[in-house]
Amino acid sequence: MSDFSLKDLERIVATRAAASPEESWTAKLVAGGQPKAAKKLGEEAVETVIAAIANDRENLVYESADLLFHLLVVLKIADIPLETVMQELQRRTGQTGLSEKAGRTTP
Repeated sequence: MSDFSLKDLERIVATRAAASPEESWTAKLVAGGQPKAAKKLGEEAVETVIAAIANDRENLVYESADLLFHLLVVLKIADIPLETVMQELQRRTGQTGLSEKAGRTTP
Protein backbone atom coordinates (compact mmCIF):
# COMPACT_ATOMS: atom_id res chain seq x y z
CA MET A 1 0.00 0.00 0.00
CA SER A 2 1.24 3.45 -0.90
CA ASP A 3 2.01 6.15 1.63
CA PHE A 4 0.77 8.79 -0.83
CA SER A 5 -1.77 11.07 0.86
CA LEU A 6 -4.05 13.98 0.09
CA LYS A 7 -1.47 16.20 1.80
CA ASP A 8 1.09 14.97 -0.74
CA LEU A 9 -1.34 15.78 -3.55
CA GLU A 10 -2.00 19.20 -2.05
CA ARG A 11 1.76 19.92 -2.16
CA ILE A 12 1.95 18.77 -5.78
CA VAL A 13 -0.99 21.00 -6.72
CA ALA A 14 0.72 23.98 -5.04
CA THR A 15 3.98 23.32 -6.88
CA ARG A 16 2.29 22.90 -10.24
CA ALA A 17 0.05 25.93 -9.68
CA ALA A 18 3.21 28.06 -9.45
CA ALA A 19 4.52 26.78 -12.79
CA SER A 20 3.94 28.33 -16.20
CA PRO A 21 0.46 27.77 -17.64
CA GLU A 22 2.18 26.66 -20.86
CA GLU A 23 3.87 23.85 -18.94
CA SER A 24 1.27 22.78 -16.40
CA TRP A 25 -2.41 21.86 -16.61
CA THR A 26 -2.78 22.87 -12.96
CA ALA A 27 -1.23 26.30 -13.61
CA LYS A 28 -3.53 26.71 -16.61
CA LEU A 29 -6.58 25.95 -14.45
CA VAL A 30 -5.40 28.37 -11.77
CA ALA A 31 -4.76 31.08 -14.37
CA GLY A 32 -8.30 30.56 -15.65
CA GLY A 33 -9.63 31.41 -12.22
CA GLN A 34 -12.21 29.83 -10.00
CA PRO A 35 -14.98 29.62 -12.63
CA LYS A 36 -12.83 27.49 -14.94
CA ALA A 37 -11.54 25.28 -12.12
CA ALA A 38 -14.99 24.88 -10.57
CA LYS A 39 -16.48 23.94 -13.95
CA LYS A 40 -13.82 21.26 -14.36
CA LEU A 41 -14.53 20.02 -10.82
CA GLY A 42 -18.21 19.75 -11.71
CA GLU A 43 -17.42 17.79 -14.87
CA GLU A 44 -15.30 15.36 -12.85
CA ALA A 45 -18.04 15.01 -10.24
CA VAL A 46 -20.58 14.10 -12.92
CA GLU A 47 -18.17 11.58 -14.48
CA THR A 48 -17.62 10.05 -11.03
CA VAL A 49 -21.37 9.74 -10.48
CA ILE A 50 -21.84 8.12 -13.89
CA ALA A 51 -19.11 5.57 -13.13
CA ALA A 52 -20.69 4.82 -9.75
CA ILE A 53 -24.17 4.34 -11.19
CA ALA A 54 -22.75 2.10 -13.92
CA ASN A 55 -20.96 0.01 -11.29
CA ASP A 56 -17.80 0.58 -13.34
CA ARG A 57 -15.22 0.00 -10.63
CA GLU A 58 -12.16 0.79 -12.77
CA ASN A 59 -13.63 4.02 -14.09
CA LEU A 60 -14.89 4.96 -10.64
CA VAL A 61 -11.34 4.77 -9.29
CA TYR A 62 -10.02 6.80 -12.25
CA GLU A 63 -12.72 9.48 -12.02
CA SER A 64 -12.44 9.67 -8.22
CA ALA A 65 -8.74 10.48 -8.60
CA ASP A 66 -9.63 13.25 -11.07
CA LEU A 67 -12.32 14.53 -8.70
CA LEU A 68 -9.97 14.72 -5.72
CA PHE A 69 -7.28 16.41 -7.79
CA HIS A 70 -9.63 19.06 -9.15
CA LEU A 71 -11.16 19.65 -5.71
CA LEU A 72 -7.68 20.45 -4.40
CA VAL A 73 -7.15 22.87 -7.29
CA VAL A 74 -10.41 24.65 -6.41
CA LEU A 75 -9.36 24.80 -2.76
CA LYS A 76 -5.93 26.15 -3.76
CA ILE A 77 -7.48 28.96 -5.79
CA ALA A 78 -9.76 29.80 -2.85
CA ASP A 79 -6.74 29.72 -0.50
CA ILE A 80 -8.41 27.09 1.67
CA PRO A 81 -5.90 24.57 3.03
CA LEU A 82 -6.90 20.93 3.03
CA GLU A 83 -6.39 21.01 6.80
CA THR A 84 -9.34 23.41 7.11
CA VAL A 85 -11.61 20.91 5.32
CA MET A 86 -10.25 18.07 7.45
CA GLN A 87 -10.98 20.07 10.62
CA GLU A 88 -14.56 20.55 9.46
CA LEU A 89 -14.89 16.82 8.82
CA GLN A 90 -13.45 16.09 12.26
CA ARG A 91 -15.92 18.52 13.85
CA ARG A 92 -18.77 16.68 12.15
CA THR A 93 -17.70 13.22 13.31
CA GLY A 94 -18.89 14.05 16.82
CA GLN A 95 -22.50 13.80 15.68
CA THR A 96 -24.61 11.77 13.33
CA GLY A 97 -25.14 12.96 9.78
CA LEU A 98 -28.81 13.56 10.47
CA SER A 99 -28.03 15.70 13.52
CA GLU A 100 -25.44 17.65 11.58
CA LYS A 101 -27.89 18.36 8.74
CA ALA A 102 -30.63 19.39 11.18
CA GLY A 103 -28.26 21.91 12.78
CA ARG A 104 -27.37 23.66 9.52
CA THR A 105 -28.69 27.10 8.78
CA THR A 106 -29.72 27.54 5.18
CA PRO A 107 -29.98 30.88 3.42
